[in-house]
Amino acid sequence: MSDMSATVSSTTNGFHIEGYEKITYDFRFIDNIFDPKHHDLADCYHSWGRCLVVIDDNVYKMYGQALENYFTVHNIKCTVKVIQGGELRKTMKTKLEILDTFAEFGLVRKEPVLVIGGGVLTDVAGYACASYRRTSNFIRIPTTLIGLIDASVSIKVGLNHGKLKNRLGAYHAPLITFLDFSFLKTLSQGHIRNGFAELVKISTVAEKTVFDLLDKYGEELISTHFGYLDGASEEVRKAAKQINYIGIKKMLELEVPNLHEIMLDRVIAFGHTWSPTLELTPPIPLRHGHAINIDMAFSVTVAWKRGLITIEERDRILRLMSRVGLTLDHELFTIDLIWKATKSIMLTRDGHQRAAMPNPIGTCTFVNDLTYEELEQDLKEHKALVKNYPRAGAGVDAYIDQSDYMEIHDGDNMVLTKALNGELLVEAVSSTLSSSLGMNLKTIAAEKAYRSAIM
Repeated sequence: MSDMSATVSSTTNGFHIEGYEKITYDFRFIDNIFDPKHHDLADCYHSWGRCLVVIDDNVYKMYGQALENYFTVHNIKCTVKVIQGGELRKTMKTKLEILDTFAEFGLVRKEPVLVIGGGVLTDVAGYACASYRRTSNFIRIPTTLIGLIDASVSIKVGLNHGKLKNRLGAYHAPLITFLDFSFLKTLSQGHIRNGFAELVKISTVAEKTVFDLLDKYGEELISTHFGYLDGASEEVRKAAKQINYIGIKKMLELEVPNLHEIMLDRVIAFGHTWSPTLELTPPIPLRHGHAINIDMAFSVTVAWKRGLITIEERDRILRLMSRVGLTLDHELFTIDLIWKATKSIMLTRDGHQRAAMPNPIGTCTFVNDLTYEELEQDLKEHKALVKNYPRAGAGVDAYIDQSDYMEIHDGDNMVLTKALNGELLVEAVSSTLSSSLGMNLKTIAAEKAYRSAIM
């Protein structure tokens, strides 16, 4: 919710306007939010008597009945729009589909849409709300770890444009965000690992207490879904709650004074210098957490080479990343891509690199003088270094889920992919595939072999 104050004054040849917008919104921690005994969500809709829900299809399959029962118990009419999730649906087409739903529903301008899903859906649906009648309210319930501790923290909403990550968007705050970590119980381990990367991000450059906890409990946090699976120890559950609370609080402390990104030296942009270009480059895109982790891992090597961190700190960070199955490097992460990404991000950062790096663990500095030659040499050392790590630096579950047939276009080639019993099936519609696609599939095959070996 926002309040405006503004003044209009005359000048010698026109007018001068000065305005301020007060933005207020809330976060509430509530586990099992669809339990009818919790009134918080229902209280947001009693005055309307109805609720339009935009929800991720996978979330709806698991929680749809509980959601609809919740609103039935509270005597609120619930209309549900199910949207297929995933990074490949973070598009204008999905946004327009959601906007059509608003029109068909007869959405009143101040009536809040309820958005339930991971970071991809909350971004796209939030952007739809920012656009509809120029601004419409929404309430957010993130359901993935990356949504809970990263996407939910900022007021940025948006979508991808072609291979350009989050190139279109707006700043639009929800009325309230409900943080229900019990969703982690049914989240896949791949998505847990994906969100873990965002905690590595904030802790490495801003919150050493969280980094120490991640380092101590990393594997257990992944395997127990941050303590929400049966059998998790009370020690791990306590640590997980501390990590999530402190991590979100630190993210908010860094983000809130700069909601509209007026200041461009952003600590939470660690891992986001080269990853926006890398993430969507493979024909089967990387998960966001793995993409930023590749960026962070290389940044750690650069920071070490520059004397910003010690070799012990470098190895500690890289070991944590590797232990939990995050990706340290990628065959498409080349000097040409890095330099292209550097030039691209400088357009976003007003002509400066502003590359966030640890100095030391738990604190941040910004680098603005990286050269092609320095990056090229550091990349050679980085690739040689991470080859000595498990899986030669490859990650586990590094690529986006393939829950159904979808078309992935690679130049003049088209590939159909489908996941079946955990194996990725590929059909080439044309006679040949690009070398990048071939490399990408080899990486996935290596990951499958690794996972089979450890199970």
